[in-house]
This record gives sequence, structure tokens and C-alpha cells, in this order.
Amino acid sequence: MPEVGRVAVRDPGSVLPAGFWAAVAVWVEKPQVLNKRLCGSCVEPSLEEAALRRLLSGLSCPGGDEEVLGRIRGEEDVILRSIIPKSNPHYPSSEPRRELLLRDVSSNIVTFLPLEEVSQGHFQVKKNNIYQLRLAHVGDDEWSLSLFTVYAEGWESDGVIYPKISWMKNELLSRLAKWSTEDKRSDFKSTLSLIAVDKYSKLYHSLKEKYKDMVKVWPEVTDPEKFVYEDVAIATYLLVLWEEERSQKQLKEKQSFVDLGCGNGLLVHILSNEGHPGRGIDVRRRRIWDLYGSLTILEESAITPSDNCLFPDTDWIIGNHSDELTPWLPVIAARSSYSCCFFVLPCCFFSFYGKYNRKSCKKTQYREYLDFVAEVGAQCGFIVEEDCLRIPSTKRVCLIGKSRSYSPAEEPQADARRSQYISSHSAESATNQVASATCEHNTDAIHGDGNSDSINSYPVTEHSNWISGFRPRDKVEQVRNCALLPRDFIDKVVLQVAQLLLCSDIEDTDGRSTDGAEQSWNKGRTLPLREVAEVLDKETLQRLKNECGGLQTLLRNNHQVFQVMNSMVSIRDWSQETQTASDKHRTEAKRKLSADVLKTRICWFYIHHPDGCPRAAIHCPYAHGAEELRPCTLPKKQRP
Repeated sequence: MPEVGRVAVRDPGSVLPAGFWAAVAVWVEKPQVLNKRLCGSCVEPSLEEAALRRLLSGLSCPGGDEEVLGRIRGEEDVILRSIIPKSNPHYPSSEPRRELLLRDVSSNIVTFLPLEEVSQGHFQVKKNNIYQLRLAHVGDDEWSLSLFTVYAEGWESDGVIYPKISWMKNELLSRLAKWSTEDKRSDFKSTLSLIAVDKYSKLYHSLKEKYKDMVKVWPEVTDPEKFVYEDVAIATYLLVLWEEERSQKQLKEKQSFVDLGCGNGLLVHILSNEGHPGRGIDVRRRRIWDLYGSLTILEESAITPSDNCLFPDTDWIIGNHSDELTPWLPVIAARSSYSCCFFVLPCCFFSFYGKYNRKSCKKTQYREYLDFVAEVGAQCGFIVEEDCLRIPSTKRVCLIGKSRSYSPAEEPQADARRSQYISSHSAESATNQVASATCEHNTDAIHGDGNSDSINSYPVTEHSNWISGFRPRDKVEQVRNCALLPRDFIDKVVLQVAQLLLCSDIEDTDGRSTDGAEQSWNKGRTLPLREVAEVLDKETLQRLKNECGGLQTLLRNNHQVFQVMNSMVSIRDWSQETQTASDKHRTEAKRKLSADVLKTRICWFYIHHPDGCPRAAIHCPYAHGAEELRPCTLPKKQRP
């Protein structure tokens, strides 16, 4: 094979050649990470001798090239994979294509042989598109990664399954080289690991087309594209999962469901429209509910974990970002009936009794919380499975319980274990709150939680309510983004933080020592938010703790004064403000002040900064002195 491309690889960490095979595994098992026109792949493990013999018996090569066939038959490590393109009317085909992989581990060579099914059970090697990846040791920590093809000039590209040779050289080789020397270990599973990727791809494309008009009529203040396509993806996953469950259990009727904490109700609407009987329950009605019609059943009601909140005739309990109900979903499903299953997509971190308290610093908070919810499911008697969805969200790991670890006859003993587990967390919650009160105080004030008054320890009861004093979400959504805090409180915090960053006492300065930017203008220093919080008094911290985002949100709200990035805060230097391409649209759409509000507020720097404002009065949208101040003519609700 002629070489068509090569890249140099430095390996200071001595991870090669193992890193090379780890990178190849990503390309084999998750090709969509690099080739965005693919949905994924289905990989069969190394073929057994009998299966390989059956496949090769129907394999041919154009032109009778027995050399290729002989090499295939001589390899011991042969893998078969199906490459699945995304369903797109502009693509030549959305049908999966098969490919043989020959791995020569001792020589660090992997060969890809695309197959075409010419008739039932008879495959032909697509000879022009055979390619090979080779890793070679040059010396010391220097390696080379090369791409070879059988016929470079005859390569047949369809732009989807078979990209152009230039893409293979420039994109594939460089990415594999990068992955080869990186630690690619992950705490999470690959996406869509529990369902058929090809079925998901076709159904997602169909549902996306069917419900795309919801974006145009979305009446909520939330981002329509994110929520519509996210719910379409979740619905697609559930529909494929349930189809496979019906096939495995030989069920004739479609599964019923209840979505607890259904929010906008779109997931309920899609699943109901696709033939699954179900309903959604949420503590607060949404405006969009009126658009769905009578077939979509949505109820406005508070959900309290109790014997009155069981669903014995329901097949699946669903929780999509269900907040304080998240750990209770496996309990509700387990106690509803032995056949009831659950699907939960955790987001905000709640325990049975309020805010979830971390126990280990060796894991991310998200990973630890997923493990906690999975533990709840296991203690409830479920065999819990984990998968990763393809949704536009950072919290996209779902937990599924569709089978039990005990027999129906053991239900009394299983329920006793559930009660004991919940009771043990009640005592643990009280202990953790006392032990971590001091440590949590500053952290919550920095980032806030908006739920501080719901963090209580509740005893487990033996009556209809499973715990005493459980507090669901408020029916009226409270605004907790620091916008409704008293103006004098906000001004006091802003001044105190600015004083800390400038390392000076700025309360008595008249602020009019300069009207323009100078090289000696004091930019102050950059500090972590945690250090800033340490100088604030306890009363201020407690007040910020009750706000979503806490101190960080308050400082970001005062964009004129502060710049907050990566949990670091500094004084904003407007004389050095530059506009990147990625910020251009945001700057024009969000930050550009209307002519109606120019010079309607006094410039903070002019009044408080020891060097005054870094911008000349003519370039500053705020008033430099009372003589420039003018009244705002906009209605109060439209003011920035």
C-alpha cells in the first residue's frame, strides 16, 4: 500500500503504543466524535472461528484479488462493525455499511476493509476504499502515525461513510495523533450504549421533522431550540428502549408512563402522540400546556413521596430534571408495583431531605451524585443501568431500572430494606449538616443554591407519608438572581469587593481626578471568588446564599464594574475591552445600550474609582457628573 499521509507524534509520557490502540478504539466505536455526519457504529467483538468462516465463505474481492482475501483469512484478530450514518435526505444513503477490521497488535497496524452486500449473505470487499493506520517508533519519544490506502487515486468518496482522502489525512490522522498521547479515560459510558443506534438515528430524524414547528410557537421564556430538540431526543431514546423491551418481554401493548415534575410537558406530549398512554404531573402549570390539546394529559399538583403518590397501573415512572424528586423516583417505582420501571435524568443535586451533601473529593460532584441515585435504585431492588444521551446538555447521563434483583415473593423484605435505607439517610443528613455547616457557608454564598430553607432533617414515618415535612417546589417560581435584593445592599457589596481588588480605601475619594484613560490607571488585582467571600460578613453571606448563583451572580449583574471568569473576579478595564468574533453577536444584541438610556445613570468609576473612569466622557455611556445626567424615558420593565 502506498503511504498518503504521515504525522509526527511526541510521547513524553510513554503511553505509546497502548495510546495508539486506545485512539483507534475511539475511531472504531465512536466515529461520530470526529465524523459529524455519522450517528455511530455497532461493533461486534472479535469474531469466533465459526462466525468468521461463515462470513468469509460469502466474501469476494473484485478482480479476483486473492491476496486481499488470503490476508483476511490469515488474521486472527478480526472485528466486524456497522457504520451508521445520520438520517438526512441530502445524504446518498442512510443505510448502515459494514466494515472488517484487521488488528496486528505486534506491528501496531490496523487495516479497514469496507464491505458491500451484493446479494443476501454475499459480501464484496470495496477494494478502492481499503485503508490502513500504522504506528512506527522513530527513536526516543518520537513516533510517526501514517495512513496508507490501496488505491489513493481511485478512492471513492461519498462524503459520509467514506470521506475524502484529504479529510483522512488532515483530520483523522491529526486527531488520532492527539488522542494517542492523551488520557482518554472517562467516568461515563458511551452514548446510546443500551439501545440500537441505527433505530435511534432514523426515529430521531423522523420526530425532529414532526415536532420542529414547536420551536416557532414556543410561549415560554426558555430557549425553544434547546428544550424542543432535547425533549425530542429523550423521547426518541425512550421509544426505542420501550420497543426493545416489548420485543424482549413479548408485550403487545405499548407501555404506560407517568412523568413526575414534567415541566413544560413536551416530553409527555410526544410520548402520548406516539401511542404511549401516560400523563405528566408538575407543581406549576406552564403556558405551553394549552397548546397541546386534550390527548396530552397534564396535571398541576404537588408531589409528596407517600402511599398516596403510587402508580400501580403504570409501567414506567419518568423523571427528567425532576430536582427534589430525583432520589425518590426509584422508591416510588419500586413501591408502585413489582413490574414498574423507572427512568431518571438527574440534574440538580438533591438527597431525600434537601440539598445533597458531598462525601468524597475524589469524584466530581456530578459523578458522585449519579452514584448516589444509582445506589438508591439498587437499595430499592432494581438492577440499575446507566447510559449517556445525545442531548444539548452537560447533564445527560440517565439511570434506568427495568428489572429487579429479587423475586415477587420477597417484596416485604425488600420494602423493609428500603425503609431502613431511607431512615439511615435521615440520621446521616442531620450529622452531615452539623459537621459541614462552616465549610458549606462560604461555598453556598459564592455559588448560591436558592434552596437553603429546604435543607432540613426529616424523620421517617410509618404512616402514609414516607417522611415528615418533605417540601416540594413552590407553586410560584421565586426570582432569586440577586435582581430583587435591596439597592443599598448591592451597592455595599460592590463597593466592598472593589475596595478589596484595588487594595485601597475608596469610600472617600471624589473620583474626579481624571476624566480619561491613562497608562497609570489602577486595574487592581484578580482574586478567586472564594477569597472575596472570606472578607464578607456572615449576614451578607447568608443573604447571598439564598440567591441562585450567590456572590457570582451579583458580581456578574454588575457587569460595568466587574469581570468574572472561571471563578476569578477582577475590575473591568473598559479601555482594554476588545470584541472577539464569538462575542460580537452577544455584545450587539445584549450589551449595546439603547439611546434612550444613555447618560441616565452615574458612572460607577467616575464616583468611586481613585483614578476615575478609564473612558473619556464622550465614549462612556454613563454620566460623568450630575450635569450630564438625564431622565430615562423607557418604561421600568424595559430598562436594562
